Amino acid sequence: MTIRDRYLSKFPTSHRQYERAKQVFPSGVTHDLRYMEPFPIYIDKQSGCTKWDVDGNELVDYWSGHGSMLLGHSHPCVVKAVQEQVAKSTHAGGCHDLEVEWGELVKKLVPCAERVRFTGSGTEATLMALRLCRMYTGNPKFLKFAGHFHGWHDAVSVASDPPYDSFDVPGVTAGMSANTVVIPPNDLDLLERTLKNDSQIGAVILEPTGGHWGAVPIRGPFLKALRELTAKYGQLLIFDEVITGFRVAPGGAQERYGIKPDLTTLAKILAGGLPGGALAGRADVLSAIEFRPGKPKMRHPGTYNANPLSAAAGVAALKLVATGEPGRLANEAGRQLRNRLNAVFAERNWPWFAYVDFSMFRLIPNYEGPRATQAADDNDGLIPYGGDLNELDGPPANPNFRHSFRQAVLLNGIDMPGLGGWLTAVHTSKDIERTVGAIASAIEMLKAEEIAG
Repeated sequence: MTIRDRYLSKFPTSHRQYERAKQVFPSGVTHDLRYMEPFPIYIDKQSGCTKWDVDGNELVDYWSGHGSMLLGHSHPCVVKAVQEQVAKSTHAGGCHDLEVEWGELVKKLVPCAERVRFTGSGTEATLMALRLCRMYTGNPKFLKFAGHFHGWHDAVSVASDPPYDSFDVPGVTAGMSANTVVIPPNDLDLLERTLKNDSQIGAVILEPTGGHWGAVPIRGPFLKALRELTAKYGQLLIFDEVITGFRVAPGGAQERYGIKPDLTTLAKILAGGLPGGALAGRADVLSAIEFRPGKPKMRHPGTYNANPLSAAAGVAALKLVATGEPGRLANEAGRQLRNRLNAVFAERNWPWFAYVDFSMFRLIPNYEGPRATQAADDNDGLIPYGGDLNELDGPPANPNFRHSFRQAVLLNGIDMPGLGGWLTAVHTSKDIERTVGAIASAIEMLKAEEIAG
């Protein structure tokens, strides 16, 4: 049987559900990443780092709630907090104690957080950050790096995805993107020239470990130089820590690297896996949200801002994050997985490579380059292709290969969103070994059918 035939046979209930979903949703899915041919699987329940689909198949999970579930699924403390809160109030329609406690935890953990404003999502947080920067600096432009994702609102959509030689985004007018300046990542000379020569740039925003959660890794020396350059030329610096916040360290990448941005956008782990985002940063910048007689104010409504359920989950999660142990365990699991995969790829002389820092990983098929040595730390692994943007984050492998790979790993008991994923604090060494074996079996299946990337 082919991979596709085996997949159709193993996941029949998901197939039926997808046929229903196609009559409801565009392409049958509610998030682009969940689209898969011939159909995605449907999940029934999750616990720890394990999920079970509607056909009863048990899978080791590397979606990790799109990076939200650092503690693992259904952590007892989070479950208890939400269960207790849902019986009391799901929407206060007013201020409540939990929002204050939640904000205080953010202030305690995130180095730059003098003030906090909760939002409904990470996209809303980056939108707010850029508007406040325009109000504070009086400058209309901001700089972003090609391949860095900051949500789906118009201004940041430019150059979020390949091809990077075009800044056209369907549905985004030239006027909406006219104040977006884009340069490649990790080029300090170009960065300095751009900031120096364009006085209308009021802010710089980036994912501090690299765009698309580290597809093109960024590390401490670049971040340190970026902080120095923005201070020198007068731009506000925004760390988009929607993914890295509370993951790479309790205080995010800014704590890990000892670099304080002016503003930080947060989501995912912030709300313990429930919907929720935040902007945190300098009090003088966030003061534009305040009610100040005679001064301009940024209006910020939002029906679900700091809603009690998300606050309850967030408080429970961040109390555990604050111990440092969840991040440490997840980072250790990520390093172990990358090292084990690269060892297997080298032993079998397969042209594959595993990389990305901290508790994340990506796979490169058809890899041509030096083999990785065993990394000893969370962010000292070899960066393939010298960090070339188009090699690491260019147009994806052909769709048939990507869908076939996902089918193959699912058949081997692993669920991951494409060629990579996020780890949690509860992925064990046993899970890692099972994953390494599953990925190796999936590659063998692709080779047997001569399905090439």
